[in-house]
Amino acid sequence: MEQVRVRFAPSPTGHLHIGNARTAILNWIFARQAKGSFVLRIEDTDQARSTDESEGSILQDLRWLGLDWDEGPEAGGDFGPYRQSERLEIYQKYAQELLEKGHAYKCYCSQDELEEMRIRALKENRDPKYDGRHRNLSIDEQKAYEASGRIPAIRFLVPERDICFKDLVKEDVTFPAGDIGDFIILRADGMPTYNFAAVIDDALMKITHVIRGDDHLSNTPNQVALYEALKFPLPVFAHIPMILGEDRARLSKRHGAASVDIFAKTGFLADALFNFVSLLSWSSPSGDEILSKQRIIEEFDFSRMSKSAAIFDTTKLRWMNSSYIRDVPAERLTDLCLPYLSSAGYPLPADRQLLEKMVLSVKNSLDVLEDVIAKTEFYFAEEVRPSCSEGYGTLTKETTQKVFWSFIRQADQIGEINVKSFREIMKAVGRETGVLGKDLWMPVRVALAGDLHGPELPLIAEIYGKQKIVALLKKWLVE
Repeated sequence: MEQVRVRFAPSPTGHLHIGNARTAILNWIFARQAKGSFVLRIEDTDQARSTDESEGSILQDLRWLGLDWDEGPEAGGDFGPYRQSERLEIYQKYAQELLEKGHAYKCYCSQDELEEMRIRALKENRDPKYDGRHRNLSIDEQKAYEASGRIPAIRFLVPERDICFKDLVKEDVTFPAGDIGDFIILRADGMPTYNFAAVIDDALMKITHVIRGDDHLSNTPNQVALYEALKFPLPVFAHIPMILGEDRARLSKRHGAASVDIFAKTGFLADALFNFVSLLSWSSPSGDEILSKQRIIEEFDFSRMSKSAAIFDTTKLRWMNSSYIRDVPAERLTDLCLPYLSSAGYPLPADRQLLEKMVLSVKNSLDVLEDVIAKTEFYFAEEVRPSCSEGYGTLTKETTQKVFWSFIRQADQIGEINVKSFREIMKAVGRETGVLGKDLWMPVRVALAGDLHGPELPLIAEIYGKQKIVALLKKWLVE
């Protein structure tokens, strides 16, 4: 069988959008499953908007997601160059071939004429497509236009027949004859249009499967017609459903983190985002949702892909990310949290083990890494104060005074407080005061952490040590 070759072809005009990241992930999964090649191609023909900075950030985001490419920028390969701006002569060559074979023609229409054509079509309730007025210009007419200073674009002559193709998601797709007008393949400035450049590149790079968002479905008949005119073998198409926000509108910046770099900066783990995005519109036959990359590679199947748009459920993503965070070893998690703690300006302890204990104490409450700032704030606060009126009420109970006095007396009898000794002290306090359950534990929690909920109290106590615990309890004692 022919080796599977897929491609991801971003335009370097900004950050990697989550929709494009999903396309890259599915192409990578399919390539790895088939033991084929994943090609990265940079579509930078929009010279006004394309930047080296954007290209660099896209490559960085792909690497962060754990995606490697077999061919493309920095990797090289036998089918380069892999930037469209370096392939202009190739496009011009094939445009000339289409002209010579009668599959294309020169169009001298001005922008004003094209706009007038569009407006008239809309008024007459017709599709605003090109009306073919320059299809059959004579040589003399062409010379006259050029003498007047007009530089022609090159349009593809769309065949007057249905255009059909098979799709791994949409199945059999047909665009009836007349649905699309003759379209530009080479602009007057010599730059290729998207549809033309993509076909030339995919064919010459021997791409076997074109996997992309279904917002490209309308481009496909144009591309199929070009493949056929150039006698290139047609790839297999797979148009995956769009991603919508929870309001059922197309995912955009207003829905929050629309680009991969924002997810990374917020503290989503790469494996969690990869897992979540790979399951948009697709599911494992097992029904499991937490899946390793290897399982996703093994189980992915286009036959299980929904035809409906995928909903980007941020709540579900945060749940999935929290699950991944809980599996991160304490040392590694501390490394991941350190930039967030440093950015908050906290006076971090020099003792690395102590810092790891702080992070470990809040690990189960982190949805994203940046949550560590708020969750550990009480450790670094100059003064611990109750966060709510209920907390104040807990501290002012008559039984609380008994508990605090008893705790201090018990603490005086031991050297250091750790998880084990703290629990023993609390048992002794309960026996001495007769205060049990919530009335025993909650006041101590509020005095030490300022909240009714949070990390395990014995772990907080071990992190603080006896001196700080006693000082915090004494603050609420009535002499």
